[in-house]
Amino acid sequence: MYRTHTNGELRIEQVGQQVTLCGWVQKIRDFGGMTFVDLRDRYGITQLVFNDTQKPMVSSLGREFVVQVTGKVAERQSKNLNIATGEIEIIVSTLTVLNKSKTPPFTIEDETDGGEELRMKYRYLDLRRNPLRKNLELRHRLSMETRKYLDGLNFLEIETPYLIKSTPEGARDFVVPSRMNPNQFYALPQSPQTFKQLLMVSGFDRYYQIVRCFRDEDLRADRQPEFTQIDCEMAFIEQEDILNTFEGMVTHLFKTVKGIELTEFPRMDYAKAMEKYGCDKPDIRFEMTFNYLNEETQNKGFSVFDQAEAVIGIVAKDCASFTRKQLDELTDFVRRPQVGAKGMVSVRCNEDGTIKSSVDKFYTEADLKTWAEKCGAKAGDLILVLSGETSTTQSQLSALRLHLGNQLGLRNPDIYAPLWVYDFPLLEWNEESNRFHAMHHPFTSPKIEDLHLLETN
Repeated sequence: MYRTHTNGELRIEQVGQQVTLCGWVQKIRDFGGMTFVDLRDRYGITQLVFNDTQKPMVSSLGREFVVQVTGKVAERQSKNLNIATGEIEIIVSTLTVLNKSKTPPFTIEDETDGGEELRMKYRYLDLRRNPLRKNLELRHRLSMETRKYLDGLNFLEIETPYLIKSTPEGARDFVVPSRMNPNQFYALPQSPQTFKQLLMVSGFDRYYQIVRCFRDEDLRADRQPEFTQIDCEMAFIEQEDILNTFEGMVTHLFKTVKGIELTEFPRMDYAKAMEKYGCDKPDIRFEMTFNYLNEETQNKGFSVFDQAEAVIGIVAKDCASFTRKQLDELTDFVRRPQVGAKGMVSVRCNEDGTIKSSVDKFYTEADLKTWAEKCGAKAGDLILVLSGETSTTQSQLSALRLHLGNQLGLRNPDIYAPLWVYDFPLLEWNEESNRFHAMHHPFTSPKIEDLHLLETN
């Protein structure tokens, strides 16, 4: 047997035991008479101790060497309570080098000195770091708990094919040439949509699959060419059944995997989400909701606002002290091609009660005070305004809102605020193709009360 214990397993109760460990050399610390080596595996780190007579044994060791050691568990004089094995160490009697290693191109630490490109090139080294290991462990636990939860509700996990016929979904297909049929191609599934519809009409009323999906589209923060989703389908149910079932699943996963109790799971319809946040997946951990200022801003001689379909502002609390440089950086942000705004108007609500803006030439202080009243801005706040076609401006201001939320520390990654957004439009107009397309996919059913609209213009 190569090892009797892992490197995260031994405790003070096992002092005196003879053990064999295997792992990677994390660090070597030579103190003359004693040499200490940190031995790492995916379970943790154990400190090894070599005396001065064992110098030749450790002199040839380097970082990331794979070794096997045998020795006796001893109590550490200088304990490290930051790690699980910090009260013990191993007095080594034998050491075997299982595999030598070149010096790694970056440090195998939580905070590494390797850039992203370098770490991707040496992915097998990067995966030895704790943050990536923890991500994979989290993913594993999520998969296991998802299966437990859905199995408890009589869902069946059913695998569906990867080589399929192309289907009209929201992105381009990846295609695979057929060896047996020249000039014919399979498509990789963007989702198992058609197969789960077949399962429903076949009588499998509760299906799920933790499935790989493939979409040939440009990279974005929330888009990748391939990804895994928890794919489900149910028959003989209503909207409320869907919401309750998967609200329960999310609550279960947070409780069992993260130890977090989700006490609120609010709901918001699509129209309200777009009106208040300009986004169909809004971050509700902070306010900064939209204020529509057409009535207060138009017909005052400022052509940018006068010609706009929508003039919309947000309030950044306690940000009136932003410098000119900070405001210019925000303007540059909204002008980026990814956002697409032509400019931004700012209004400072100063602590002394005065109000100043970047468009004072067109608006009196009394005018600006009506903006502040409409937005609910107080002394010390900053109002930021964009204008243009309604849906475009909503999208641009949403990007600015999230950017500000990050800058101001309002998007705490340790705070979770789930939200259901429902009643999405079935169709959306595409200017390029000059026709309607399914907003999500063509398999979505319209609401019963809206069916008659399909026969109208």
